[in-house]
Amino acid sequence: MIIDAILKINPNAKVTVHQRSLSDYDLIWHDNTTPISKADIQAQFPAVEFDMAMEDLRTKRNKLLADTDYLALSDNTMSAEMTTYRQALRDITNGLTTVADIEAVVFPTKP
Repeated sequence: MIIDAILKINPNAKVTVHQRSLSDYDLIWHDNTTPISKADIQAQFPAVEFDMAMEDLRTKRNKLLADTDYLALSDNTMSAEMTTYRQALRDITNGLTTVADIEAVVFPTKP
């Protein structure tokens, strides 16, 4: 998470992290990368946690969509229920702004 937080601030940062815990770590900056304070790095943790939760949610959603992709082939007629289900899966990330929102997501039931 520390590296992800650093890369949110400076996507080109070159750094080595020697981590003992989430709050106890040393940073070695490389290739003239401007050092970033630990406070600034830790301020990014909530955004990184949100990004990680969204990535997990999208991975689960994408698997559920992939499991029904064969129904969307041109030689198949998809039922209205399946169309609604797949659209609900695609829309599942809309409006999510916090990790709590993501954790509260209930996946639709496959018809």
